[in-house]
Amino acid sequence: MKVLKLILMTICLALPLASCSGRPKQYKVETVNSYPHDEESYTQGLFFDGGKLYESTGQYGESTFRLVDLSSGKALRRLDFGKKYFVEGSCILGGKLYILTWQENVAFEYDAKSLKFIRSYSYPREGWGLTTDGKQLIASDGSAKLFFMDGNFKVQKTVEVKLNGRPLRLLNELEWIDGKIWANVYTSDMIVIINPSNGEVEATVDCTGLLPRQLRDSRTDVLNGIAYNPIDKKIYLTGKYWKRLYEVRLIEK
Repeated sequence: MKVLKLILMTICLALPLASCSGRPKQYKVETVNSYPHDEESYTQGLFFDGGKLYESTGQYGESTFRLVDLSSGKALRRLDFGKKYFVEGSCILGGKLYILTWQENVAFEYDAKSLKFIRSYSYPREGWGLTTDGKQLIASDGSAKLFFMDGNFKVQKTVEVKLNGRPLRLLNELEWIDGKIWANVYTSDMIVIINPSNGEVEATVDCTGLLPRQLRDSRTDVLNGIAYNPIDKKIYLTGKYWKRLYEVRLIEK
């Protein structure tokens, strides 16, 4: 019996975080630093590349892609999109900038350095979040599914995300952090940390109260926007029409 217990313990140590406890690990966030954020930005995508912060913003007639100065929140460079496009997630892979649109069934490719337009693609589903593991594109569409695609938006693999054994819908903005996929759950203050191989939610991050009440107004919308800078390993969060962007760290509940 002791040998059997030892074997089971060894297996547990080798399995993902949530597998042996039966439930995902639970975290909350603590603010480390606070920075200005353009309150006209309906944040859809947020990421670092080469130490630089980029942001894509949505809404018809307001959609943009920006190189953002972290300290001031101001756009150093900016692409504006036509009124017929509602821009969603974005990321850079292999020197190319990729941008999704919501319901227009179009995805865009640009040169990441010059921001020069290269081409557009027919995109067969709604565009929500977009990130990369450095080898492929990873997208959400508001369902419980994540789509792993090549640089031509051809699906190579699909994973269903499950929380406590049940499909978790409304996966929105995505970020690849240390081998895991972080995802905002739309309309909530929760971020989930996902195992990309099987879709299992290994941890939840409670962001309740991150933006204080005194910084909210009638236009302030939901939490959305996760950026990880691999150079200094700092994590940043913001939301749609938020006045602030926060550097945060995780604290176990």
